[in-house]
Amino acid sequence: MLVSGIGQAAKLPHYVDVNVFDGLHGRALPAAAAIKMSNPAMTVVVTSGDGDIYGEGGNHFLHNIRRNVDIALFVHDNQVYGLTKGQPSPTSDAGWAGSLNRSGVISGPFPPLAVAIALGCGFVARGYAADVDFTADLMLQAIRFKGFALVDILQPCVTFNKKNTYQWYGRMAYKIAPEHDATDRMKAFGLALEWEERIPLGVLYRKERATFEELHPAIPGPPLHARETAPAIVREMLRKRTLALA
Repeated sequence: MLVSGIGQAAKLPHYVDVNVFDGLHGRALPAAAAIKMSNPAMTVVVTSGDGDIYGEGGNHFLHNIRRNVDIALFVHDNQVYGLTKGQPSPTSDAGWAGSLNRSGVISGPFPPLAVAIALGCGFVARGYAADVDFTADLMLQAIRFKGFALVDILQPCVTFNKKNTYQWYGRMAYKIAPEHDATDRMKAFGLALEWEERIPLGVLYRKERATFEELHPAIPGPPLHARETAPAIVREMLRKRTLALA
C-alpha cells in the first residue's frame, strides 16, 4: 500500500499501478499506521514532501517514530513549497529568500535526520534524486527494514529554489564511507548534524527494536480486517452508548 498526503510532493500514487491511499495534507502517516495495524502482513510505504511530513504533519512524524510503526517513509525534500509558488518549508536554510519571502528565512531549518535519530528511529538514511540507483537501493533497504524507516531524499526544485541546486549538491554532498558503523548512534547523530560544509548521503543509523505491531496487545491473532464481530455485540455497545448519553 502506497500512502501519501495531498501536499506538493504527494502526487506519486496517481502515476503508479499499486494500491494507494491519499490522506489529508500532513496526515499520511496516521493513515498508514492504521493500515499497517489492520493488516500487519501488508508492506506500507509513505511518500510525501518536506512540508507535508515535517511541517503540517510534524506531530505525526515524531510520534510514529516513537511508536516504531513498521512503515517506510520517503520524503521528497526540496527545501521549498513547490506547487504553492515557493514559500519556505521547514527545511529551508536560514537567510534563503524565496519568491514569497523576500526578506529571507529567519528560522533555523528543521533537522529531520537528527530528530529521527534522537527519537530512536531504527533506519535513518539520506538519498539524492540525481543518483537514482544509489537512492533506489536506500529505498529498498528501508522497505525491507522491520520498523519505522526514514529516507530523506534531497530533490532540487529547479523553479523556486535557486540555492539548493544540482550544482550546489554536487559540491556539498558525499557518500558515507563503507566502514561507518551504522549501529553507533552518537556517530550517526554527528553525521545528521552536518549540513553547512558537507552533506552525507547513505545510511546514517540502523538498529532494530520491537515494533508497535509486535507490542500492541490488540494486534496478535487474525488481522483486524479478517475478524468478525457478531451483530449482537455491536447492538449492545450502541445501547450502552445511548444510555450513557441520555
